[in-house]
Amino acid sequence: MYKDYINSYLEETRQIAEQLDREQINKMINVLQGVRDTKGRLFIIGVGGGAGHASHAVNDFRKLTSIEAYTPADNVSEITARTNDDGFHTIFSNWLLGSNLNERDAVLVFSVGGGNAEKNVSANIVEALKLAKEIGAKVLGVVGRDGGYTAQVADACVIVPVVNAENVTPHTEGYQAVVWHLIVSHPKFRSQKGKWESVAK
Repeated sequence: MYKDYINSYLEETRQIAEQLDREQINKMINVLQGVRDTKGRLFIIGVGGGAGHASHAVNDFRKLTSIEAYTPADNVSEITARTNDDGFHTIFSNWLLGSNLNERDAVLVFSVGGGNAEKNVSANIVEALKLAKEIGAKVLGVVGRDGGYTAQVADACVIVPVVNAENVTPHTEGYQAVVWHLIVSHPKFRSQKGKWESVAK
């Protein structure tokens, strides 16, 4: 009963894998290598599914690549306080200011649309990236659709190809996890193997 959609979804997933921009992934790794070499920090931001990804990715970047990484998504008290007191559009930019974002750091965005100030979509991401560019921090992204503001200003950005307009969100969020796991497991970039990769068979 459900097989037609299962087959089509997995076929779309295969098509995206074939079309994914390898050069942008390579650029992201080069930028992150520079952040690590200069003892900069990686700040990962996103809303909804992107916020969940941010928390998971922080763990992987810290543990597997030895990059100092953080996300505001890990502190719900601060996020909600900033939303209540200052407004949702500045939660990330003000948090980055409080974290003393500087030119050695990078901001990584997980977002389906990448932010669009004119349409007031993910304005908090837009404000955060405006701040990052003003300060001179690097900007990275794994986004969907046309990439939005993130793709416009990023030093490296992977735009997940749209192969079915009805599945933009699940494919984008699924491939955000694929891309960051690819990066943290890259044998020339990781600083240690994951637990199950290091356990003898």
